[in-house]
Amino acid sequence: MSLASVDRSWALGEAVSLRTAFGQALCETAARREDFVLLDADVASGTGAKPFLERFPERTIQFGIAEQNLMAAAAGLASTGLIPVVSTFAVFGVMRAHEQFRTAVAYPRRGVKLCCSHLGVDVGPDGATAQMLEDLAVMRSIPNVTVLVPADANAMLRAFPLTLETEGPVYMRIGRSPAPVIHDASVAFAVGTAIRMREGSDVTIVAAGVTIARALDAAERLAAEGISCEVLDAFSVKPLDEATILASAARTGGVVTAEDHSVIGGLGGAVAETLVRHHPVPVEMVGVADRFGRSGDPEKLAAHYGVDAAAIAAAVHRLLARGSRSGQPIRRYINE
Repeated sequence: MSLASVDRSWALGEAVSLRTAFGQALCETAARREDFVLLDADVASGTGAKPFLERFPERTIQFGIAEQNLMAAAAGLASTGLIPVVSTFAVFGVMRAHEQFRTAVAYPRRGVKLCCSHLGVDVGPDGATAQMLEDLAVMRSIPNVTVLVPADANAMLRAFPLTLETEGPVYMRIGRSPAPVIHDASVAFAVGTAIRMREGSDVTIVAAGVTIARALDAAERLAAEGISCEVLDAFSVKPLDEATILASAARTGGVVTAEDHSVIGGLGGAVAETLVRHHPVPVEMVGVADRFGRSGDPEKLAAHYGVDAAAIAAAVHRLLARGSRSGQPIRRYINE
């Protein structure tokens, strides 16, 4: 699938918020194509969409704090041939306007692109009510919906044009806090594909979004202990790249999933569902336990809720210990 080019990218290791990259992607893409409009719910400063509002006011529709009306209007606009890009916080776009999205957008396969910020404990000081820990479970359970989770600013620059090129409704996660750039500007993204970030032979780590950087950090720590981890960026949560995940699981014999989301129904659930159907191997899930978040520094919250690099490394150790207790290495599962 051909993606629109971008005017700039960021250097590896640079800390950039995905919402900053989202604002840039909106403006750059709008300069090249005129078939989409932005629908805002009076949160453009928070979502990163404000530069688009200032540069393209004639292509922005402001609804105020009325997300249900906004989503219903987006469905109507999509039926005319325009591409509505809905930009809001996830708790409002996924939960408050859920019925309108499910019935008026997903059911008739209308091409609304729901781009939501403020996700997981990455939201930090905004606290539990704004920390959307259930969005993947909700959105991946709705038929006809594509779900994308960019990991960094460079991925966001390519993910947004991809949402416009994808048929039907798309849900895309947008991180709030600065995140390290881990993808080279030349990396290509496509719906239904995962990206191998690191090769390994002992354990597969499948992560998405801000936890990719943490997974790579954990893999570095484990390498110093002689443990070789393969790291996959599950950029496309739905459809999931089952072939790549299954091939990696067959090589390593065990999988750890990592996400800034509830352990219920998210990426971990999607990966486990795939493995149990096609190639059962031991799985450990790193995510927020069945609880709400709290206000605080994002990195401190990640440690508190067990979704940081240390938690991922600990999950790898637990996985390997499951094989050791049986007297067999975890790789006994290969090709069985």
